[in-house]
Amino acid sequence: MPGFGDILQKAVYLGVGLASYAGEKAGSKLTELRTEAQKLADELVKRGEMSTEEARRFVEDMVQQAQQQQPPVGPVKDDKPAEPRRIEIVSEDEDTSKKEAKDAGGVDKLREQVQNLQEELRRLKQD
Repeated sequence: MPGFGDILQKAVYLGVGLASYAGEKAGSKLTELRTEAQKLADELVKRGEMSTEEARRFVEDMVQQAQQQQPPVGPVKDDKPAEPRRIEIVSEDEDTSKKEAKDAGGVDKLREQVQNLQEELRRLKQD
């Protein structure tokens, strides 16, 4: 059974992969938009309805508008935190040592409770 660290690591890799894929898709869409806008501009220049300088500005404006109007990835929230949420990645060795330390403290408490119960049981037997 995979540990929590493995699951967390896979989740981080999945997030990085999805972000990379989304970036590639956005880049290809922008390239496609630029190509289509250039075709339209070339056709308008060919008809004489637009100068070459106007066509160049038209293509640049279309691409710039597309970049500014990209929909946000993920859910939209009005109350965004000022900083990104920090994620701490703990290796299995660190996680195991912390767990052992915590368990050792728990074991000591249980031993103390057992000793107290044994003493109470001895007192009850004497009465």
